[in-house]
Amino acid sequence: MSPVAALEPAAELSATAEPRGTTAADRRPRLAAYLSAAIIFVVIAGFSVIGVVNLLPRSVGTFHAAYAVLAAAGLLAIQLLWFSRPTTRLGSTASRVLFGVVVALAYVPLLTFGVSWAIMLVYVGGTALLIFPARYGWAAVVVVLLSTVVVYQVFGASPVSTVYNLFGTLFYVLVFYLLSRLARMVRELHAARTELAQRAVAEQRLAFARDLHDLLGLSLSAIALKGELVSRLMRKSAERAKAELSEITATAQRTLSDVRAVSHGYRELSLEKESRTAEGLLSASEIAVQVHLDQGDLPVQVRTLLAKVLREGVTNVLRYSDVEHCEIDVRHQDGKVVLEIVNDGVAADDPALAPGSALTALPDEVAALGGRASAKAGPDGRFRLRVEVPVPGRPGETAARDAGERSENTSKQIRRLLPVIMMLMGIGATAHLLQLTPRPWEIALVLGSIVALLALQFSYFNRPSTQLRSAQSYGMLLVQACLIYLPLLPLGPAWVSLPGLLIGNALLVVPPVAGWAFFVVNIAAYAEIQRMSGADVASTIFYTAATVMTSLAVFGLLWLVRLVTELASTRRRLAEMALAEERLRFARDLHDLLGMSLSAIALKSELTARVLPLDRDRAAAELTEVLGLTRQALSDVRSVASGYRELSLDGESRTAKSVLAAADVRVRMEMLGDDLPTPVRTVLAVVLREGVTNVLRHSSVESCEIAMRRTDGGISLDIVNDGVERDGAAEPAVPEPRAVAVPRDSSPGSGIGNLSHRVADLGGELTAGVEPDGRFRLRAVVPA
Repeated sequence: MSPVAALEPAAELSATAEPRGTTAADRRPRLAAYLSAAIIFVVIAGFSVIGVVNLLPRSVGTFHAAYAVLAAAGLLAIQLLWFSRPTTRLGSTASRVLFGVVVALAYVPLLTFGVSWAIMLVYVGGTALLIFPARYGWAAVVVVLLSTVVVYQVFGASPVSTVYNLFGTLFYVLVFYLLSRLARMVRELHAARTELAQRAVAEQRLAFARDLHDLLGLSLSAIALKGELVSRLMRKSAERAKAELSEITATAQRTLSDVRAVSHGYRELSLEKESRTAEGLLSASEIAVQVHLDQGDLPVQVRTLLAKVLREGVTNVLRYSDVEHCEIDVRHQDGKVVLEIVNDGVAADDPALAPGSALTALPDEVAALGGRASAKAGPDGRFRLRVEVPVPGRPGETAARDAGERSENTSKQIRRLLPVIMMLMGIGATAHLLQLTPRPWEIALVLGSIVALLALQFSYFNRPSTQLRSAQSYGMLLVQACLIYLPLLPLGPAWVSLPGLLIGNALLVVPPVAGWAFFVVNIAAYAEIQRMSGADVASTIFYTAATVMTSLAVFGLLWLVRLVTELASTRRRLAEMALAEERLRFARDLHDLLGMSLSAIALKSELTARVLPLDRDRAAAELTEVLGLTRQALSDVRSVASGYRELSLDGESRTAKSVLAAADVRVRMEMLGDDLPTPVRTVLAVVLREGVTNVLRHSSVESCEIAMRRTDGGISLDIVNDGVERDGAAEPAVPEPRAVAVPRDSSPGSGIGNLSHRVADLGGELTAGVEPDGRFRLRAVVPA
């Protein structure tokens, strides 16, 4: 058997395959780490051992033996303890220094041991591919291969032996690299599970923030500003104040409708729960029901819509007293998900689609998601409700796609390298055969069996649709065993084959205990075949160890690639679960936090308008409550949205100027025209909005100055207004006698207090206070 053993390609593997020992999803990442580490250890350590075993009989004296063992142990230790560890930073200075040590340990002993040490050059090529960019890594591999040829030629090796060992070196370089790379990929995918879920949730929060800003934020800000304006107008013009109050009431009512619409749109109905409920209701009504639910991985909106359709469809079925059978079917078909509800006992002139019935609203709701709905009774007395909805991209899929691209890039790299490994396997076996026999018929028989083995490997064991643990797979293993071992009968000592393919595939296909027993039996049989063929002890150990390493490499690469694919799928499911939970949390918070506040704002605004002509003091008190509710609602919006929405600084400055002018406040505004970073623009826009709201709280304000300037290493925004000192009833937002930094532990209900968090997050500082001349200054300084 050639030391260049077979390595099965693992391209385009099925995501639904059942890798060995991965029945518990939560144990897969840990099992993958242990198994990959064990396979790497056995393959690399076994490689070093057979290299030393092959070397020692040719060594002279104890010194040379110790020298060889120490050098091999050094290479093995560096590879296992540093470069094969998934946590190692391959691009670090330490990695490059250790690579230099590997080069020295691989090349310097050549001066003493010659071709017997040339096998150790594999360490240099495999490590170079790991730590260097592709172009430099492959250049280093070319250098290793050329140096291998030079070494064998210098020491007088035959051309056949040179070719054999050249391809053997390249083979093990790729095996070392792929095993280490895939083990690292498993760790990266496992570590990315939490990251992916967080990114999916973050993307969904961006969508929430857009909804909140577009539907709620602007409306609540308008209510707040108009409320402050009404407070000023109540002392000057009751009619204008009533008009503004009417607008506040209308805005609050519209916003409440928006809250209900958004909340309803994000609340998810469970299709599984609805199907179980439907089955229970129909069975309780003595209706024979069959449910086939194959919804797969659907976006929340689609699942929710199908659940609603199912509920309405079952309600329609229960309307008929003559129904005996009902079928509910959910399936995927041509990129769409189809829901069908079919029941008997319905007349051809069924009234279900009469105007005003629940089913008449379904086509519009389904069409909103790009689908179609139909409901009709046939002449056979069977009523069919059918809904087709395309499966669109889901929120959060960008994060899943990014993670999938990482595993896909690795899979592409493997797909490019594995065919090379398969060619090396065939060439190496052929070169080994040429050293054993010159007879053409023996060479033809071996080549024929190897070609058949590779064809079987590519056409069956590497197909994405292959069901590993099936009768067909066991049959294919039997065929593979025949192709490997039957040529032994006519070939005898000239027998060369690839048992590593069979053993590696068996470890993947056969159940664990039987698989490892099969491994032991075949390795023992191979060692006995070598002994019976007249090989000496060293050669028997060498070729048997090579077969063990090849078998584990085949199993390890196949298993790890399948596991990478399955882990990627698991991470996508985790992201979907986190996304669904975030949507439900958002819907709950939005409804619970804002529904009552907006209802109270609408009612109290209307009440204020009614009592204003009769009791101005009571109207003022009601208006104060309206403003308090509005500020609280704004704070709740910010807490739900988490500040993801970008605000327009130019738009806020224009709004601030017009609102202050409407409140009879003289405004002097000085803004920068520079293009500022997005986080800076957003925070300054929020500061400007809250500052202007604070100005409108003081009824005696006559002038306001807003100035944004560049300072040393940053941008400052100052909002200064008068009238604080002259209005004894109005208190400043921050009651310090001098300008001081606003503490970050300010109350969440305070708008200016919340600003301190946003400004501090950018490395800036927010100060607010009354100056000696009685003017109130709000100042934000942020680096830019």
